[in-house]
Amino acid sequence: MAHSLVCKARLLRSGRFCGGAGFDFGFGLVDGADIPIPRYYLSISHAQIRRNQMLFSRNSLRLTLFVTSVLLAAAFFTHISIAQNSPSPSDAQPYVIEYYYKAKWGHADEFLSLFKKNHLPVLKKETELGRILHVTMASPRYHNTEDGRWDFRVTITFKNAAIANDNFDSVALTKQLFPDQDTFKKEEQRRFEILDAHWDLPLKDVPLDSK
Repeated sequence: MAHSLVCKARLLRSGRFCGGAGFDFGFGLVDGADIPIPRYYLSISHAQIRRNQMLFSRNSLRLTLFVTSVLLAAAFFTHISIAQNSPSPSDAQPYVIEYYYKAKWGHADEFLSLFKKNHLPVLKKETELGRILHVTMASPRYHNTEDGRWDFRVTITFKNAAIANDNFDSVALTKQLFPDQDTFKKEEQRRFEILDAHWDLPLKDVPLDSK
């Protein structure tokens, strides 16, 4: 114990500690004796505490900013997703497409017969499923020029634009409606072989009351 006190006294007299670091000191009880106690320890301790507090504050601020940014980004992309997935008023409206068929000369009646036999039942089935609202067919009363002529116009009113453009696979329906698939496929091939042209024309309403 005496040796320890002597070493402490030498350190205090020299004013150097740990490789020449200067320090100040006060007094306190050590082993019952009132001897100087370096304040160096207190200054280092307080400085370290302040540094730790500053680091903690900065880290807390960074964490808060990061979490806030993540939440804002999540809210933004959620809003975008909802907006994209929400149907607009126009998407909910019926969607009309006109299908024009130009048959080769002398084959208009054959085309009409095959259409009624093999394609019209599929359209009626889709009407039962709620995909189609109306199906109508029209033909010109008089002949037109060869470039502009068409023989049949089929107008289909779909429930909405999404259904009209969803690439509906009607294979299951045709198998149900036409068990003899070989005959069905041959006749459908024939129906298109006797066409000179076929085109689709989606329509949109033009409001006349708005300026």
